[in-house]
Amino acid sequence: MSDLRIQQPHDDVRLRHWQYVHNVIIPTHLLSLDEVRERAQRHHLEVAYLGDALVGCSTVRPPSDDTWTATVIARVLAPHRGQGIGEELYARGLKQARECGAKVIETVVLSSNEDGLRFACKHGFVEIERYLLPGDTVPWIDLRLS
Repeated sequence: MSDLRIQQPHDDVRLRHWQYVHNVIIPTHLLSLDEVRERAQRHHLEVAYLGDALVGCSTVRPPSDDTWTATVIARVLAPHRGQGIGEELYARGLKQARECGAKVIETVVLSSNEDGLRFACKHGFVEIERYLLPGDTVPWIDLRLS
């Protein structure tokens, strides 16, 4: 996929692109631009473009010293799924997590995101927990790479 560009969002335009993909895929937990800016300080964020089209984003939450567990999340907008974009975002996220010293890899998927859940299971993740955040009606699923 030679037209695929993946880059860190270092300006407000790309941070807004990351925000847009996140908010479309996770409509139960909309993030403001300020919240995205704050996340960009703590996590490794990337935005994916196919040509000039925004197609996805990813998040790597680095491991903490006590658990050595990193969280890798790849998000692809529905019209662009099944083209290998998620594969590339996931591979990059996994590499980033391991470079940060992760010994355990997890992901989290909104239970209503059936495509995301299928993707995670296809890549060796197994469910470890389902839960509702305060005020939510759709459960989150934490999965661990087996």
